[in-house]
Amino acid sequence: MTTANSKKLHIDIVSDVVCPWCVIGYRQLAKALEVSGTDYELHWHPFELNPDMPPEGQNLREHLTEKYGASKEQSQENRLRITEAGANVGFDFRFADDMRMHNTFNVHQLLHWADPQARMHDLKQALFVAHFTHRRNLSDNNVLADVAAEIGLERAEALAILEDQRFASEVRTAEKAWLSKGISGVPAVIFNHRHLVTGAQGLENYARILEQLAASED
Repeated sequence: MTTANSKKLHIDIVSDVVCPWCVIGYRQLAKALEVSGTDYELHWHPFELNPDMPPEGQNLREHLTEKYGASKEQSQENRLRITEAGANVGFDFRFADDMRMHNTFNVHQLLHWADPQARMHDLKQALFVAHFTHRRNLSDNNVLADVAAEIGLERAEALAILEDQRFASEVRTAEKAWLSKGISGVPAVIFNHRHLVTGAQGLENYARILEQLAASED
């Protein structure tokens, strides 16, 4: 319960919706926040895993081989590990051989648009599911507008802001700002503007971090 004298924990999460560890890490953190009863406010921020990805995207396995040198066996092993980690936090990863990696610049513009409507968080979660569970094409503006409409946002307006690139400058500025702060990988979680934690830490580690933060505020 929040008391009059309590102070909310400020949480910034820099992430991309095509990053599997971003949704896993968020769900681990969310559970730790729930268990600890921590009062918090959360803010999502843009990061593109593949800013040079062409509009048509790329086969995911080919992409991982090209970017990280992963063999087919390593890729399959990684998929199994991610799927298991997702299941542990209630997220359904459904990898397939025809799954594609997408350019997410328009995704981040859509999230930017949803923020003043207090729907960025809901849209972020819906986009994670759209990509990893239903393997929808996030390079397609119509698909993005559909996802927005499915959570109750105005589809026509969503499509319009994507087609005219209304928030391109704002998103680029935000991305550059985080890069300038040394954020080069995601998820990157920043507590109270000063404590940086990278990667999916796991429920126990997040719980320990929250405990330490609470103690430091006393």
